[in-house]
Amino acid sequence: MTAFLVANLAPIMFGSLIVFLLFGYPVAFSLAACGLFFGFVGIELGTINPAFLQSLPLRMFGIMQNDTLLAIPFFTFMGLILERSGMAEDLLDTIGQLFGPIRGGLAIAVILVGAMLAATTGVVAASVISMGLISLPIMLRYGYDRRVASGVIAASGTLAQIIPPSLVLIILADQLGKSVGDLYAGAFVPGFVLTGLYVGYILMVSLIKPTFVPALPAEARTIREDDGTSGLRSLGILTVLSVIAAVAFAKTRPEGTPLDEKIVVSMCVGVGVAFFAAVLNKATKLGLLSRMAERVTFVLIPPLGLIFLVLGTIFLGIATPTEGGAMGAMGALVMAIARRRIDFKLLRQAMDSTMKLSCFVLFILVGATVFSLAFQGADGPVWVEHLLTGLPGGQLGFLIVVNILVFLLAFFLDFFELAFIIVPLVGPVAEKMGIDLVWFGVLLAVNMQTSFMHPPFGFALFYLRSVAPVDDYTDKVTKKPIKKVTIEQIYWGSVPFVLIQIIMVGLIIAFPGIVSTNTTKGPTIDADKVLMQMEKAPKADPAPAGADGSAPATTDSDKEDPMKGLLESIKSDQGKKP
Repeated sequence: MTAFLVANLAPIMFGSLIVFLLFGYPVAFSLAACGLFFGFVGIELGTINPAFLQSLPLRMFGIMQNDTLLAIPFFTFMGLILERSGMAEDLLDTIGQLFGPIRGGLAIAVILVGAMLAATTGVVAASVISMGLISLPIMLRYGYDRRVASGVIAASGTLAQIIPPSLVLIILADQLGKSVGDLYAGAFVPGFVLTGLYVGYILMVSLIKPTFVPALPAEARTIREDDGTSGLRSLGILTVLSVIAAVAFAKTRPEGTPLDEKIVVSMCVGVGVAFFAAVLNKATKLGLLSRMAERVTFVLIPPLGLIFLVLGTIFLGIATPTEGGAMGAMGALVMAIARRRIDFKLLRQAMDSTMKLSCFVLFILVGATVFSLAFQGADGPVWVEHLLTGLPGGQLGFLIVVNILVFLLAFFLDFFELAFIIVPLVGPVAEKMGIDLVWFGVLLAVNMQTSFMHPPFGFALFYLRSVAPVDDYTDKVTKKPIKKVTIEQIYWGSVPFVLIQIIMVGLIIAFPGIVSTNTTKGPTIDADKVLMQMEKAPKADPAPAGADGSAPATTDSDKEDPMKGLLESIKSDQGKKP
């Protein structure tokens, strides 16, 4: 029995952790308890040196000194303040009016606003709850299918997990030992590709089942001109001019400029052109822009400015992610104060929620550190490496198995727990197999995004359930009876979007270039080849030896050629060998 425990301590340890989690024990305490228990068992069995566990206090101090983790409370606080600033309400109202005349327009507006909130908040709860409170009653009022409406709101809220500044990318960067800025840059394009897939799904539903996603009726379109027109032509012209300005600026950027940096800066130029035109039109009262064009411009400026304040400074190298989070939190606070949407009570609630989430993350990290230390002492990484590297298919087989494992565990664990338990095990194996860890981190982030959408434990579904109507009610505007939204409808509405997220995982594996890794490797130097080339190089005539037969005196040219001196030293050492 003892021999069996010694040979299989690592798999037994991992299996025991899964059992603890399935019984419903808190993740942080399950990790720490398993780590300490099996650490002592390993010491008794002689497989773990007692001195090995003495590094645990140093690891605790390392967590407290980790500057990267400071970004978590900053971005959480920013998201909670923005939730209370009224920005989401203004965005949904304006963009809903913009896309309302087409079938599925409200759903498309929710997706686009979800992407914009994701690029400013990075917090799923804030996005889902805000859009659930604001957009779900409107979608139900005008006849949207409950499954489509609930699925769109939950899925667009989870975009906060892949579009920077995302909390899961901060955790993955810390666990993989990579820069947060690199993972932000890598996830920038995949996040908006996923947004496009969501929009494509709604367009497909509008063609197949048009009654599921009706257009807004004429009486619900309140932003109109005096003559009754929508004013979309003016907005289209302003959009074209802004795009032309952005593209023209992008072409002036030097070759080799990272794609994410080029996109962010060019977007800022295009938005600046639109904002200048709107301000000029309003100040001079020229009437060149419609009400819709002015409203869209002025509503989009604050969130886009906040995006540049956070992501733009990070991508341009002006600020670190932690500093960018601090500036974003301050910008969100200023925005909320300017809108007069916040008071001391709401500020205290936001700070309390930020403290709770930050403590939750750090407790899991402490437990994961205890578990990983004991797991390393039991040669767990070696066991995982042999288990995964022996899979058929090489890198592809490894990626398929790891993604299936993460997808299945996401039914029971959220992304924090997955990041702290699974990533430290598979990350080193991926690096040894030659997989770029930035690309691997973005791939796992897209997969972990499904943990928020999985029935029956998806947190985004619970967030939406908390704000969805649980009883039939009478609509305040139309005075018509509206049926409640059931949990089964929310679950079924999430299934198509989970499938879209799986498709996105497949696209990243099939087309790795979607993820911008910015890994430009310099030329490698082979020391043996360098020495061979040096030996073949033409040699100068040796200086005459001294009268006493001593070695020639060192000349100034020898002093200026350190590589020649190194070669002479190597040859001298080789001559002394027996």
